[in-house]
Amino acid sequence: MADEVVLLDFWASMFGMRVRVALAEKGIKYEGKEEDLTNKSPLLLQMNPIHKKMPVLIHNGKPICESLIIVQYIDEVWHDRAPLLPSDPYQRAQARFWADFIDKKMYNSGWKVWTTKGEEQEAGKKEFLENLKTLEAELGDKPYFGGDRFGFVDIAFVVFYSWFHAYETFGNFSVEAECPKLLAWARRCMEKESVSKSLPDQKKVYEFVAQMRKKYEAE
Repeated sequence: MADEVVLLDFWASMFGMRVRVALAEKGIKYEGKEEDLTNKSPLLLQMNPIHKKMPVLIHNGKPICESLIIVQYIDEVWHDRAPLLPSDPYQRAQARFWADFIDKKMYNSGWKVWTTKGEEQEAGKKEFLENLKTLEAELGDKPYFGGDRFGFVDIAFVVFYSWFHAYETFGNFSVEAECPKLLAWARRCMEKESVSKSLPDQKKVYEFVAQMRKKYEAE
């Protein structure tokens, strides 16, 4: 029986992008269903009743939620091609640690950069840049976070690249000036078709973020 794979997603969602990259890396065909942030579909509410958020991967009718869990699920189910997590238990644990760091640290500090102003924004920017530098130190001189092979941590983090222009514009800083190795790594990842075709254009994301910022200011 052929696998039926459906992805409930939103084009600008970094978390959805992770799943798109993982599916592309594995060469898995799927049906993408675009969600409306302000009017979530009955299918999304049925498939993720706890958090009511996308992305949700529906594999043969069964839902898997939360982007990092979905990526690990994809790696385990389609384990015969393009492994995303290392086989060594210690290295696997390290990859999960850094992906968790990205989830807990990068998103929240990035959120502050584009949704706030003044002192709060400056604090968010400082935190965001410190987190970037921590990740740059972990990357070191390796081509990818896991070494020579593009993998789990790269997928967890490269999706932020599509938002860099928005962060830089609203936060008034340059990722390249602050973390040149990290930007070189992001560009290296973008040379992979699985990444470049899964991530939206930075300017399109910036326009979306600018509209969202106005909405937050109006509320």
